[in-house]
Amino acid sequence: MQKGLNSRTGRDVVVVGAGIIGVCTAYALQRQGMSVRLVDRKGPCAGASFGNSGAVVDGSSVPNAMPGLWKTVPKMLLDPTGPLVLRWKYLPEIAPWLFRFLMEGRKDKVRHNATSLKALTDTAAADWEELAQDAGVQDLIRPVGWLKVYETEAGFRDTVAARMLMREVGTDFDVLTAPEIHDLEPNLAPLFSRGIFQKQARFVINPEDMVLRLAEAFRQEGGEIILSDIRSLTAKPGKVTLNGSAGTLTAEAAVLAAGAWSERLARQLGDRIPLETERGYHLMFPEQAAGLLTRPVVYGEKSFVLSPMKMGIRLGSQVEFAGLEGEADFRRVRKLVPLARKMLPALAGDEQSVWLGYRPSLPDSLPVISPSTRHGNVVYAFGHQHLGLTLGPTSARLVCDLLMGAEPPIPLWPYRANRFT
Repeated sequence: MQKGLNSRTGRDVVVVGAGIIGVCTAYALQRQGMSVRLVDRKGPCAGASFGNSGAVVDGSSVPNAMPGLWKTVPKMLLDPTGPLVLRWKYLPEIAPWLFRFLMEGRKDKVRHNATSLKALTDTAAADWEELAQDAGVQDLIRPVGWLKVYETEAGFRDTVAARMLMREVGTDFDVLTAPEIHDLEPNLAPLFSRGIFQKQARFVINPEDMVLRLAEAFRQEGGEIILSDIRSLTAKPGKVTLNGSAGTLTAEAAVLAAGAWSERLARQLGDRIPLETERGYHLMFPEQAAGLLTRPVVYGEKSFVLSPMKMGIRLGSQVEFAGLEGEADFRRVRKLVPLARKMLPALAGDEQSVWLGYRPSLPDSLPVISPSTRHGNVVYAFGHQHLGLTLGPTSARLVCDLLMGAEPPIPLWPYRANRFT
C-alpha cells in the first residue's frame, strides 16, 4: 500500500465508525493522500471488532442461508447449547428480515452469494499481509489456517452441501482424518474423527490490539479521531454534513462504516437496506491457556470456536436475534464451558470475562460496498457479518477505488446498496 504523496488529492473525508472496517478504510484513504477524520461514538474497536475469533478466512464462500436450513431451525432453537437464539418478543420486528434470509437459501441465490463472497475474500490474506507490513503490525498475524472438527460422521455429513459449494466456487480446503487433526492440534480430545482445514487462513492473535495499533498509525500520520455519536447525515454535491453529540462536521465525502448502527444513517440518505443485528457472545479463559492451541478451532456440531488469543483462550459462539436494545444474557455462552473442556481437556481456570457484540448482517451474507444511490460522495462499507476482520483491508481498498474514481479489481454490483429493492 504505497503512500500517496505524489498523488495527493486534498480531498476531505469523514469515516463514520472505528471498527476494523472503518479504521482500515481511514488508514487506506490517508495513505492515498486524503485528509481523513475518523468518527466513532465510543472510539476505536469499541464494538463487534473487539470480540471476534481472530480468523482471516481467505476464500470464505459459504453464505449463512443454505438450502434446507429452515428444516434445522427448530432443533437449533430448542437446543440449550445450540448456536441460535431468538427472543420471541423480537420476532414481529425481525420477521421480514428472516423471510428474506430464508429466501436467500434457494439454490440459484446460494450459488450467486457464494461466488460473490469468494470474489471478495479471495485476496483477504494477501491484503492483510500488505497492510500489516505497511503499518508495522506483522507481529499480530499468524499463517496457521482455520480448522473445523467433527465428532460424529453424522455431523460431518451435514457439511456435504457446504463442501460441494466450496469446491464449485474454488475455495481451497483439506478434509482431515483423526491422526491429521491430532498432528495439527495435539491437545484436542481424541474424539474428533473428521476435520475441514483452510490452510490459507490467517489468525490475528489480538483483534483489539490490531485495531488500536492501526488507529494509532493513522493518528501518527496526521489523522484525527473524533468521539461523537453521529445522529444525522445529509449530502449534496461536494459536501456532506454530519451532526452528532460533539457538534457538526462537514466534508467533501464520507464513508459510512458504522456496523450495526449504519442502517438508520443510510435511511436518512434515502436507502432502505435490510440490515439486522446478529448478537454474538464470547467468554475468556486465562492467559496461560492460550498455548493449548495453535489456531482457532470450531467444534462443528456445536458451532462454537476456541481461539488462542494472546490474552487467553476465547470461546466464541452464538447468533442471537434480539436487536440493539435487548439486555445481554450470558447464560447461554456459559453453558458451553463444559463442552469447551470436553473439546480441550487441559483447558483450566475460571471465566475471566464475558462480552456481547453486534454483527451487522444482511440476508444474503454479503456486505454493502457501494456509493449511496442518491449521493455519490457517500460510500457505504457495512454489513460484513462474520467477515469483518477478514475483509477489513479488502473493503478499504475497494472504498478507495470508489472515492478516487479508479476501476475496482472485481465487479461491485453484487454489493450495491439497492440490491434489495
